[in-house]
Amino acid sequence: MAGEPTSVQEVTDLAVGGMTCAACVTRVERKLAKLDGVSASVNLATGRARVHHPPEVLPEQLVAAVEQAGYTAALPQSVEERRRGSDDDAGTEAQRERDRLTVTALLAVPVLVLSMVPAWQFRNWQWLCFVLAAPVVAWGAWPFHRRAARALRHSTSTMDTLVSLGVVASFAWSSYALFLGGAGDPDLRMPFSLVPTASDGVAHIYLEAAVGVPLFVLAGRYLEARARRGTGAALRTLAELAVKDVAVRDGTDGRRIPIEELRVGQVFVVRPGERVATDGTVVEGSSAVDLSLVTGESEPAEVAPGTAVIAGGVNVGGLLAVRATAVGADTRLARITHLVTEAQAGKARAQRLADKVAGVFVPVVLTLAATVLGFWLGAGADPQAAITASVAVLVVACPCALGLATPTALMAATGRGAQLGVLVSGPQALEGLRHIDVVVLDKTGTLTSGHMSVARVTAMPRGIGEEQAVRLAGAVEQGSEHPLGQAVTAYARRTMPTGSLPEVTDFAALPGRGVRGRVEGRLVEVTAPDDELPVPLDEAMSGAESAAHTPVVVRVDGVTEGLIEVGDVLRPGSYRAVDRLRRLGVRPVLATGDREAPARAVATALRIDDVHARRTPEDKARLVRELREEGHRVAVVGDGVNDAAALAGADLGIAMGTGTDAAIGAADVTLVRGDIDALADAVRLSRSTLATIRVNLLWAFGYNVVTMPPAMVGLLSPMPAAAVMSVSSLLVVGNSLRLRAWQPARTRSRPSASPARGESLR
Repeated sequence: MAGEPTSVQEVTDLAVGGMTCAACVTRVERKLAKLDGVSASVNLATGRARVHHPPEVLPEQLVAAVEQAGYTAALPQSVEERRRGSDDDAGTEAQRERDRLTVTALLAVPVLVLSMVPAWQFRNWQWLCFVLAAPVVAWGAWPFHRRAARALRHSTSTMDTLVSLGVVASFAWSSYALFLGGAGDPDLRMPFSLVPTASDGVAHIYLEAAVGVPLFVLAGRYLEARARRGTGAALRTLAELAVKDVAVRDGTDGRRIPIEELRVGQVFVVRPGERVATDGTVVEGSSAVDLSLVTGESEPAEVAPGTAVIAGGVNVGGLLAVRATAVGADTRLARITHLVTEAQAGKARAQRLADKVAGVFVPVVLTLAATVLGFWLGAGADPQAAITASVAVLVVACPCALGLATPTALMAATGRGAQLGVLVSGPQALEGLRHIDVVVLDKTGTLTSGHMSVARVTAMPRGIGEEQAVRLAGAVEQGSEHPLGQAVTAYARRTMPTGSLPEVTDFAALPGRGVRGRVEGRLVEVTAPDDELPVPLDEAMSGAESAAHTPVVVRVDGVTEGLIEVGDVLRPGSYRAVDRLRRLGVRPVLATGDREAPARAVATALRIDDVHARRTPEDKARLVRELREEGHRVAVVGDGVNDAAALAGADLGIAMGTGTDAAIGAADVTLVRGDIDALADAVRLSRSTLATIRVNLLWAFGYNVVTMPPAMVGLLSPMPAAAVMSVSSLLVVGNSLRLRAWQPARTRSRPSASPARGESLR
């Protein structure tokens, strides 16, 4: 049935041109919404429209609808074409605006100076000003006239309507004063005042308003555009990380092909200093990869055969051969860019309210301007004072600051978040972060590393020592496929200065107990503990049991030399992250499918009182639902398929970037580098962002509330009104730009409570 949206919706992004204020945004959204089953969200700062529409509504119809509203529209292109095209268009448009502003300033400044400094007014000065003002009114203000006329053809009005009417009215009155009102006297001297005054038999000229309004608005638009471009710097940086070609292994040489031709499974070469072309796995070589611009990690990550690398990382070491595992839109960098773009295209609730207000604001202002003119003329006031007051109302009420209040803050915040490794899906996610008071944390892979690691080593006094015991145990475990053995071997390799271990001979697995073999001629056994152990190791056994770690004993030539504890240890920063969340007023809750003992061990280490162990995915979703029914605003942090239901059911889902696609797809926020400590940063960034938006909107609304009454009663003339209006937009954008320099809090000292053993080893 016509007018009813279908259940299946497609999403199309449109580049919309010609928008100048929040009223334009409302106009485009309403025009698109008239199509059956279509809804749209238009962002003034990015010039983008996110359109949800049924499949039967073609993108070409969406473009036509926007053009019918009086604006330009273009369909999405490929990422590279879009970036190159937008950069070219932005450069051409910026050059055109700069040229128009320069010429306007050269013509307008002499008019302003002569009009404002009576001592410099020479014979026939007003006629020179008229000659200089005419091209400013006709050509300098032409973009405002053109857009105002276009809006009029569509029976609507925008900010440009107000500016155009103000300029035309000022120039028309000045022309009347010069030719018919006595102001054309060659010896005329005209005093300057910020407050409109009645004429003394000679009509005043307001050429300074006719040139000052377009000059200030053009200057404000130009500076505003530069500032808005700064808020999108992070997104452009992400786009620039994508390489254009890649060296594919072809025999012994690297044949370079366009990145679009690279396929999954192909091996490509990454030379020192080059960026990794796409996600893949290292097959040859070892090096360090700088991921700071992709994940926010400050230190380069060491990579070797078998290590996964991601597109955009910089190879800062040796030559690498990498097998591609994902290409194009499937790469992690592409997903990050997509998430940032999605976030910047959305709107917060406060901005949606501002857009609704702006939709009726311009007609109301036009009505007020006409009312002011009629009132003053009806009250017997001087006609020029009445016209001046009416023009001042038109100029001072331009609602451009309303349209910029939220988008610029969101662009700056989401870009800064991406730089810090925090991706938000949109303004709703930012608002959700601001209000959460309970966070449900998964254990394995979220608070802990998610795989077996050596947590602690205890060596016998006067024995071979900890280093030698680990070296021999790691060597004999090389022949084992058990996760415990692999953890011991990996730890031994990390701690050895050379990273290599001696060979093992006569290797044998002891079913249910462990392994043994000969290393450098010595019999080495790594087995489960016996009932009786020497005193130091017996005490270590008690600690391992309380921490839910698995202990193994190392014996060399029949002599007990040490005890190694293996378990799923805490991620670096988990203690600090939970502590910071608690200080922000967010209560942590631990929910895991793991056993009670390891769950309690982690909870004790992190000082989490509310623990739910052996919880199925359905149990986790039920727990979230119960907390929400109690009135809490609940966030869930997880990394696996088993967390997807809880993530989707929470007020806010937060996925670890190292987790599964199912978890990331169900989440509203993604912690790119898998660092749980970034969650507290995300909460603080969201609160700073929403505080910035509130200040922006307060200023945008407050500016009109404060300036409109003086203009209506004749206490504000058009030229200073134009200057104040332009400054209002610059203040809003400048306030948003502060978020680009936002810094996460740094903990100076560690809290006194102890973390779980093993955290400091990783």
